[in-house]
Amino acid sequence: MDVRNGTGSQRDRIESLWPFIWQDPSAAFLEQLPVAIYACDARGRILWFNSRATELWGRSPRLGDDSELFCGSYKLFFDGKPIAREQTPMAEVLRTGIPVRGLEGRVERPDGSHIWAVVNIAPMLDQNGDVEGAINCFHERVGGGCLEDPAARRDDWLRARDERLAATYEHVGAGIVEADQDGRMLRVNQQLCRLTGYAASELVGRTIFQETLPEDVSDDREQFRRQLAGEVDRYTIEKRIYCKDGGYIWASVTSSSVRDAAGRFLYAVRVQHDITDRKRTEGELARRREEQAALFAFSERLQHCRSTEEIYDAALAAITRALGCERASILLFDESRVMKFAAWRSLSEDYRSAVEGHSPWAPDEADPRSVCVEDIAAAELPEEMKQAIIREGIRSAAFIPLLRDGRLTGKFMAYHSIPHSFSEAEIDVSLALARLLGFSLSRLAAEDARRTAERDTRQLAAIVQSSDDAIISKDLEGVIQTWNEGAVRLFGYHKEEVIGQPITLLIPPDRQDEEPRILALIRNGERIHHFETIRRRKDGSLIDISLTLSPIRDRGGRIVGVSKIARDITKRKIAEASLQESERRLQELLAAIPAAIYTTDAEGRITYFNQMAVEFAGRTPTLGSDEWCVTWKLYNPDGTFLPHDQCPMAIALREGRPVRGAEAVAERPDGTRVPFIPFPTPLRDASGKITGAINMLVDLSERKQAETQQRLLLNELNHRTKNNMQVLQSLLFGAARSAKSVEARRVLQEASGRIAAMAAAQRVLYGTTDAAKFSVDQFLGAVVETVQQTLPSDVKIVRTQASGILFNEIAMPLALILNELLTNAAKHGAKDGDTGSVRVGLTERDGHFELHVEDDGNGYDLSAVRNTSSGLRLVLGLARQLHADFEVTRMPSRATLRFSAGRGA
Repeated sequence: MDVRNGTGSQRDRIESLWPFIWQDPSAAFLEQLPVAIYACDARGRILWFNSRATELWGRSPRLGDDSELFCGSYKLFFDGKPIAREQTPMAEVLRTGIPVRGLEGRVERPDGSHIWAVVNIAPMLDQNGDVEGAINCFHERVGGGCLEDPAARRDDWLRARDERLAATYEHVGAGIVEADQDGRMLRVNQQLCRLTGYAASELVGRTIFQETLPEDVSDDREQFRRQLAGEVDRYTIEKRIYCKDGGYIWASVTSSSVRDAAGRFLYAVRVQHDITDRKRTEGELARRREEQAALFAFSERLQHCRSTEEIYDAALAAITRALGCERASILLFDESRVMKFAAWRSLSEDYRSAVEGHSPWAPDEADPRSVCVEDIAAAELPEEMKQAIIREGIRSAAFIPLLRDGRLTGKFMAYHSIPHSFSEAEIDVSLALARLLGFSLSRLAAEDARRTAERDTRQLAAIVQSSDDAIISKDLEGVIQTWNEGAVRLFGYHKEEVIGQPITLLIPPDRQDEEPRILALIRNGERIHHFETIRRRKDGSLIDISLTLSPIRDRGGRIVGVSKIARDITKRKIAEASLQESERRLQELLAAIPAAIYTTDAEGRITYFNQMAVEFAGRTPTLGSDEWCVTWKLYNPDGTFLPHDQCPMAIALREGRPVRGAEAVAERPDGTRVPFIPFPTPLRDASGKITGAINMLVDLSERKQAETQQRLLLNELNHRTKNNMQVLQSLLFGAARSAKSVEARRVLQEASGRIAAMAAAQRVLYGTTDAAKFSVDQFLGAVVETVQQTLPSDVKIVRTQASGILFNEIAMPLALILNELLTNAAKHGAKDGDTGSVRVGLTERDGHFELHVEDDGNGYDLSAVRNTSSGLRLVLGLARQLHADFEVTRMPSRATLRFSAGRGA
């Protein structure tokens, strides 16, 4: 094939071989080419050429010689003019990186002959897009001579060349920018406009740094500074460039200086190749490498994890690393099959509380699939949950199911703070992480179960050997298989003597029929609990034992033997016999007591009663059925009905305390009623737990009759005393009216008042049901009312309510003291011209009483009047009798008596 007559497609096929030739051309291959060819490095030094090139040149240039740069021709003419080596097409291609095709020139040989040659030069670029050399394929024009129009001007070739260069500049597959020393863009080509989306008019005038993402500006600016300073003539940098649509592209930018003959910087030519796809691919590859590294690191860490916490920590680290997220969580089903957080990273408590329990799968779902939410705001979620997720700063999430032994046990979640589309690769690595996590949890659970089983086995063996009980195993034929130390102590045989022997060795002759029945129950899978029987020891003695027997099963669940625990109950049997004897004696003792006695269990059911209880109740109680009391019906002392579940015995059991001081009335079936006092007392076991109660019922019939007789006598005595006092008071009152002496009249009136006070106290004493004590409030009211009747109508006595109980022997001295203090306050307490009021109170605190009488007068000095006032002398004498303290204060006028409530005060 002769390329000189070939088509352009033939040349293209040859040129397609250039990248391969450039790498490592073989001499044989070069000689087979039908064209002259040679190559130069980036500095223009000739690297290799073929023999066709030496024929056209008429010489052989020296390889790598700096004096023969760019071309092997002796002389080269373009447009009729000789050109220097630095002006040859090869030099221009190496300088600009722009290929030359179909350029014609005249080659002069050393012998003076010349040819016309057609030149095709292609730049060779490295992986960064920088020119690292060029290849020139040229051939002689067939027919010789110049193809140009003879009439053409001398610079037509240069103009044509410039036009071709301009066309190449606009349509080359790289963006080109010419920038001045400030980085301002002077000229851009169409490819750069296509890459960025801007028109040339929008770019020209802006700086190369304005179009760069802020993160990449500093590196580019520093390299450009060095280029301006002449430190470097060319540099290459990868950076991100803004596009008009708001996005950006990755570009590999090679910036080359253009200088004048004096070396002054004119402008920079910046060639920009779009490497966005490469960067994206590199990012994806880096992401895949990071995913694989995360999987490997996770797998490696899992080998050393000894707890679930360590597994969770390793899993969260792997999830965040492999999926490029900052937050993640692990949730597992609890015993109620509700999703609960097990571990998490950078999640708030509010968020966890809001979403806990949510699951995209049913707990029993057989084939759960991953769920990815690209944009939470657009997801179909309950509004409250969606807002909680958004408040947490989460914008996308992935739900990855966790399986253990093929069963759904939980999930892990990965969160992103911006909307994120999860790729298939990310889903695949997520599932791999989930499988590793599920396997590790299963492995740990299995190891824990194994360790637990081994520990339990060791503990069981230790328990069996150290147990005081005899623990024996036998097969289904009754042949002894194992024998512990407890069995040695209980039966006296060593294991060497009994293993392999029938269990009937231990059974007395009269109980040999028990063994077949026991084996039959065991074969049916039944357990035997606390079977009490008698067995024979090695020395022939018999022993009471309690047997617990259970079937032994193999791995398949088949019953293969019997486990038997034998416990010596000899002491218990002796204790039970002793207890039965004690209970018999107790019942005999209770039956002999001349009072109604019965007992109940903790629920109040009657468990025992003596004969006196039957006679008291007029009926025979039903054990285990009657509750709380043996009586037929119950009443309160005032005659109101008393339900059995509210009786004193019920209260004692319910509140866990003895009940004392209560009275009740029992009605028999025949209608007769019996007043009584119960004494219910709870019974407790050694731990303090109530096990029942005992009650004794004391018949009050005779005492009530005696009290009635006593009341009749007291009423009669009160009646006669009251009559005598009334007669005495009338006599004194009459004597006072007829007395001529004022002093006599005063004395008689005071005596009459004192008698009236004593009568009032007497009425209180004999008006109560208690023969020994009286109500303080009733006493104070009666005496005050009596004194009020003897005072002028404009003097009022105001009393406060009193409380407490006093013994009868205090009543009379206290009534006389109260009378004296009230009449004295009424006589001297009112201010001139004013109606008066007297205030009286009797209070009790911690067994001590305080009586006070207060008026609006000026008061008096006790030491000054005690010898002149007979009433005060009486008060002081009675106070000594009561062992009381008496004091008088002024402003306001107040008399106070303090005394103890004790008997005989």
